[in-house]
Amino acid sequence: MPEKPEVVTVAKCLKPKLVNRQIKKVDVYWDNVIASPSVEAFKKEIIDQTILDISTRGKWLVITLSKDVLLIHLRMEGKFFFREVGTIRNKHEHVVFTLDNDMEWRFHDVRKFGKMYLLPKSYAYTSRPLSLLGLEYDDQNLSSSYLYDKLRKKSLPIKSALLDQSIIAGIGNIYDDEILFLSGINPLKKANKISKKKCEDIIDNTKEVLDHAIALGGTTIRSFTSEEGVHGLFQNELLVHGKKECPHCHGKVKKIVVGGRGTYYCPVCQK
Repeated sequence: MPEKPEVVTVAKCLKPKLVNRQIKKVDVYWDNVIASPSVEAFKKEIIDQTILDISTRGKWLVITLSKDVLLIHLRMEGKFFFREVGTIRNKHEHVVFTLDNDMEWRFHDVRKFGKMYLLPKSYAYTSRPLSLLGLEYDDQNLSSSYLYDKLRKKSLPIKSALLDQSIIAGIGNIYDDEILFLSGINPLKKANKISKKKCEDIIDNTKEVLDHAIALGGTTIRSFTSEEGVHGLFQNELLVHGKKECPHCHGKVKKIVVGGRGTYYCPVCQK
């Protein structure tokens, strides 16, 4: 699933192609993609709106339109393609936006898990889904005190707690492993046993890992691409996720399942 760096990469790729473009028509071929409003209302309300900006919030793409905000979650395998009007549609292209330059912006999702919300600007950030999100990894309010207060209420493993989007928005499975490795924390350690000093380490390493991943365009594992021909390079920088040998002690990296997620860690460096 695309995590924060991948979603930021998608936004950067889309921005020069979409900003100041007007949406002339939209066709929806898989109704479940549209979470809110109804499909008919979605198609009606978005017509003739101009795309003003593209940013991110957690793992969500935030597309600011002239009247509303379009939120898109890529989920497992969502991606975008641009095609000339009239080009034969691929069966996995479930939403097609026709733009004012005779191009189509197509949402492609093999697994059909992606979601879109069209919400008025007045409450897009204060209602679901964005209202459920915690602080961004680079928010100046993300402090050791904030994280310690959130974690001391959680008895689940720290690996699972860092995946909780209501605490820090945007961390996913791959980067979770990398952050805990750099912090020297065992993924099975209970979240409420993490010290304030270790919370500071987690925050510092989260910023380091995600900033570096964003600079490299995210991580290409399995089928992630931000758009056709654009692949992340951070997979070449991974220290523990998907590895067999620890880069520090050269011991064997162990793979376990924590909260249903495949988890990699070094038993020596992360006691």
